[in-house]
Amino acid sequence: MKHQKQEAIVGIPFYAGEKVAAFIDGANLHAAARGLDFDIDYKLLLDWLAGQSRLVRAFYYTALVEDQEYSPIRPLVDWLDYNGYTMVTKPTREFTDAQGRRKVKGNMDIELAIDMMEMADHVDHILLFSGDGDFRRLIEAVQRKGKRVTVVSTIKTNPAMVADDLRRQADYFLDLHRLVPFVMRENARDTDLPYAVLHPDTPRREDYLDSVYADGHLAEGEVY
Repeated sequence: MKHQKQEAIVGIPFYAGEKVAAFIDGANLHAAARGLDFDIDYKLLLDWLAGQSRLVRAFYYTALVEDQEYSPIRPLVDWLDYNGYTMVTKPTREFTDAQGRRKVKGNMDIELAIDMMEMADHVDHILLFSGDGDFRRLIEAVQRKGKRVTVVSTIKTNPAMVADDLRRQADYFLDLHRLVPFVMRENARDTDLPYAVLHPDTPRREDYLDSVYADGHLAEGEVY
């Protein structure tokens, strides 16, 4: 089932032989999946991407805390690096805000933008896995090169994870919840779809715990 063409399930065209590149904002995609109460199987995601057309490259962007003895995201980064993804990482920077709170800065927007502009000359269709409105102008620039852009995020959470102006700029918008049957982690696929996917208008559960990003340093909202 996971090898069905995308247009058959979401109405977004992938043309035979077109070259596709995927750009995954790791923290943003993770937050969207968490908002829908499911875990992504990145092997299935890569299989799904490759099954749509000619996948040239799948980039994954994330910041890393390098002064920790153990980082919970490191095993994921290593696995992705060995299994078909092009990893783009950089160390985070720690600072204290005006209220005296310790925060970590690890924005990957510049790296993603540079890579996308470079790859745009070599592909036909770009998939951006992010809802960050800061990418609107980037998408516009890529479209001026004659490339189609699909944004993958979700409006099924409360609040929506995708910026309205980013969604408007994209040629196509693919809601992440439509991909759940194709990319959900196997141990979750043995049961019914998560409650938040079946009932997208219900606010996500506040006590949902994450196993990758939400440690003391990389909690949602602390890295930007």
